Amino acid sequence: MKKKQNINTKSLLILIVIILINFVSFHYFFRIDLTEDRRYSLSDATKNILRDLDETITITAYFTGEMPPQFTKIKNDFRDLLSEYTSVSRGNVLYEFVNPNEDQQLENQALQNGIRPAIINAREKDQVTQKKVYMGALLKLGEEKTTIPLISNESSMEFDLSTSIKKLAIKDKPKIGYIQGQGEPSINALQQVKEQLDILYDVIPVNISDSGVYLDQYAALALVSPKDSFPPKALNHLNKYLAQGGNMFIALNTVDGDMSNATGKKLSTGLESWLADKGITVEESFVVDASCGNVSVRQQQMGFMMTTAMPFPYIPAIVNFEDHPITKGLESVMLPFASPVSYNGDASIQFTPLARTSDKSGVQEPPVYFDINKNWTENDFTRPKMEVAGIFSGNIVGNAPSKIIVIGDGNFPINGEGQRAQQVQPDNVSLMVNSIEWLTDKTGLIDLRTKEVTSRPLEQVSDTKKAFMKWFNFLIPIILIIIYGIIRYQRRMVIRTKRMEEGYV
Repeated sequence: MKKKQNINTKSLLILIVIILINFVSFHYFFRIDLTEDRRYSLSDATKNILRDLDETITITAYFTGEMPPQFTKIKNDFRDLLSEYTSVSRGNVLYEFVNPNEDQQLENQALQNGIRPAIINAREKDQVTQKKVYMGALLKLGEEKTTIPLISNESSMEFDLSTSIKKLAIKDKPKIGYIQGQGEPSINALQQVKEQLDILYDVIPVNISDSGVYLDQYAALALVSPKDSFPPKALNHLNKYLAQGGNMFIALNTVDGDMSNATGKKLSTGLESWLADKGITVEESFVVDASCGNVSVRQQQMGFMMTTAMPFPYIPAIVNFEDHPITKGLESVMLPFASPVSYNGDASIQFTPLARTSDKSGVQEPPVYFDINKNWTENDFTRPKMEVAGIFSGNIVGNAPSKIIVIGDGNFPINGEGQRAQQVQPDNVSLMVNSIEWLTDKTGLIDLRTKEVTSRPLEQVSDTKKAFMKWFNFLIPIILIIIYGIIRYQRRMVIRTKRMEEGYV
């Protein structure tokens, strides 16, 4: 009887513990993240955004019900992320999941809200078929709403969600002044950059040559690829802005390459002299780097015109980045017709390099002729690890601390306009957007932009090592089983022999 009471008491205690665990887990969401890159941990920026919410944001996640495993994982990860957002925001983030494929009305609702289906290949009954799936979300705050059209990347999930919430919650967007008037491309020629900046900023074109221009209203100024001379009035406006603690992003060409006639020359706008007065030098020379991009060349081969990709050292592929929030997570930035950047002023200004060329790099003085068939040798790469981007901070003008980020190339973020517009690679976009966010935004969203899952593809492993790893993984379990069998067999033989001995008990 006593034994039965003990069993009942233990069962009751176990039941109480289970109820308490469920109660705590319902009200306090947590998980242990053992991944190297902390991919399942919310950043401080996200936590700050969620804790500052004073109104409820509702999220409708449009996801197809039955999907292949890799897409189901995205759905589950997004659900877990939303649960954590709800917990951290203390209930100010509410969400629901809707399957648009179940009902035509729900599908129309998803389409009207900007959720676009993706066409994927799915295997059903030993056949590969195409399937329309939805993986997007609608966020609403009062009458305001924004959409994440497609959630397909685990590494950018938190960034997309947090920036969308920030976009809805922010009351007054900071203004970014995009300088015009000296032959700079319009802001529409930087489509990818503008798309990213529009989330948190109002990007406003401003002509600094106007006498009545008011620059104090801008959190930062952006100046990209000027081609014409700066009048003294414009440079005076910039000096006044910096003297009041303003921040600037400058992407400057001091040389210009023309692929139509394969020549390169100097480009002078007066801005390089304005920078030089502050100790900041952007050399009037072309960087050449063995680590470079390609250009397409049409050549006649065996009677046919063939397009061949040829390495072009005048387009350095920059992979050496400083450990800094602006460059965190960047892998490769293309800088066509770049120039070195350096500082030779006094200690009142601090120079922080952001990006460098490779070990095999050098410079060529203009004018130059771009010889695609040139045989590049070690003698052409005599200046390794040159800085091509950097931050200049301190009392640049007057006594108020300010910052200037200088990139020795003005072409890297430009898409162009009309039929000549081209996509630039994401890291080029991130370099400019990260720079402006670092100059202006105090929320820390810059850390989310470059938060990504570390990839270690097998393509980086030699064929010999691949073969070794494959056979090692295949044979080791078999060998271990055989060894275990032999040991067990020998042990049983020893026991059997002992049993046959006289006097065995």
